Amino acid sequence: MPRHPFMSSSFARARPAVLALTIALLLSGCQGGATPGSTASQTGSTTAAPTSSVSVPSASATPAAPAEYKPADAAGKAQNVPVPVMPEMAKENSKAGLEAFIGYYYAVKNYANETGDISSLSMLNSPECTACSTLLDGTSDSYINGRWMAGGRITIPSMELDWKADDPSHLAKVQLIQDGIAYYNADGTEGRPASAATNSAFVLIARFQATWKVVEIGVIR
Repeated sequence: MPRHPFMSSSFARARPAVLALTIALLLSGCQGGATPGSTASQTGSTTAAPTSSVSVPSASATPAAPAEYKPADAAGKAQNVPVPVMPEMAKENSKAGLEAFIGYYYAVKNYANETGDISSLSMLNSPECTACSTLLDGTSDSYINGRWMAGGRITIPSMELDWKADDPSHLAKVQLIQDGIAYYNADGTEGRPASAATNSAFVLIARFQATWKVVEIGVIR
C-alpha cells in the first residue's frame, strides 16, 4: 500500500479532525543438602564430643540456555516470545516519555498478536477508548478454540507529537507498517483469508494520570 506522508505543519488542525477519524483495529482489526552429623563411637567410659555437622553445597548445574524464540507459522503458534519491558523513560510525563510509551505500546501489541495474551495491552488502554476495546476483541478472537495467527508484526518508521505541556491529553501522529497476516485454525487449516501488509498513518491520543494511557486511536485515510 502507498505510504502516507507526514505533515510538518502544527497538529492544531488535526485535533478537530479526530472526531472524523475512522476508528480501526490495529489488527483485524523467570540446593545443596546438609550432610548428616556423625557422632564418634564411645570407648570405655569416655564419650567423644560429637563432631559438627557440615553443609556441603551440591554441584552447580550449568545454567540452561534461554529457550529459542520461534515465530508462528503454518505449523503452529509462536513459541518463547520475549515479553516487552517498559523503558524507564516511558514512565515520564514528558514529550520523550510519550514517544517511549508509544514505542512500548506497539511492542506490547506485537506480543499480544503473537501470543493471544492481551492482559498487558489492556492495562495500557483507558476504559473510555472504544477503539482499544475493539482491538483487544479482535486479537482475542484470533486465538479462541486453538486458533492462531502468523505475521502481522508492527514497526514505527516515524511519529510526530503535538506536545503542549499544559494539556492533559496529547496527540501523536504515528506511521505504522504492518506485515501481512495468515490465520490458522487449531487443525492447521486456514482460519480466514490472509490480510495484506499495510502502511498507514494513525492518530493516537494519550493522557498521563500517574501513568500513560491510550484514550483514542484512529486511522487517517
